[in-house]
Amino acid sequence: MPKNREIYEIMQKIAPFNTQMDFDNAGFLVGDEKAECRGILVALDVTDEAIECAVAENCNLIVTHHPVIFEPLKKVTAESLVFKLIQNGISVISAHTNLDMAPGGVNDTLAKRLGLTNVRGVVPLSDVYEARVGEIDVPLTPDEFAAYLKEQLPDAAIKYVGGRTPIKTVGVCSGSGGSLLNEMESLCIDAFVTADVKHNVFLESAQLGISLYDCGHFDTEDVIVEPLKARLSKETGLKVVAFHSELIRSL
Repeated sequence: MPKNREIYEIMQKIAPFNTQMDFDNAGFLVGDEKAECRGILVALDVTDEAIECAVAENCNLIVTHHPVIFEPLKKVTAESLVFKLIQNGISVISAHTNLDMAPGGVNDTLAKRLGLTNVRGVVPLSDVYEARVGEIDVPLTPDEFAAYLKEQLPDAAIKYVGGRTPIKTVGVCSGSGGSLLNEMESLCIDAFVTADVKHNVFLESAQLGISLYDCGHFDTEDVIVEPLKARLSKETGLKVVAFHSELIRSL
């Protein structure tokens, strides 16, 4: 069996950890790098339910997108996720902003899910790009594009403001990308798909004439779980389980 460190090196190849943003805490965060890996659970987050699933599936490594440790810990009690991970002998590797920006990572996977073509990286950050821009085949009105997004992300609760029509060129940034609106506007996009958009950013987008769509943090990022499961399964030969949380729900 490969050791956890070998799985880390595979993740390093997929999404180099040195490309993570300064505020981030991606990497090998919990457990023993030298332990043999029996199986891997891939999830967006470490939750109680994810730990229970890992135990049930005999997976002693969880690979997440969101870091299980983000802010400094002041205590680790029996109720905490870190305690439960250690108690069950489960290690955690988290690939966050480095996986967002990596080729084939979260942004590229979201662009693919939306059927965008001619996808290219935009808003450069060192050797990677914070967002993507692509085109849809048939121009749509803002309302038609909202309906299209709902078809591609059926569990998402979509909020949007309509801008110019028709929509042809689309910007994409998984998770919290509202702060990139001005950079995206300079690229002459017709629509921007992201999440966690503040009210004032919606107003600014309307003034700029850009259709802005908030498709939810979870729904714009959970798209990476299945592709990452498939890649880790192929490269490790181990049992890899995909876990999709039902903790946060949308009507």
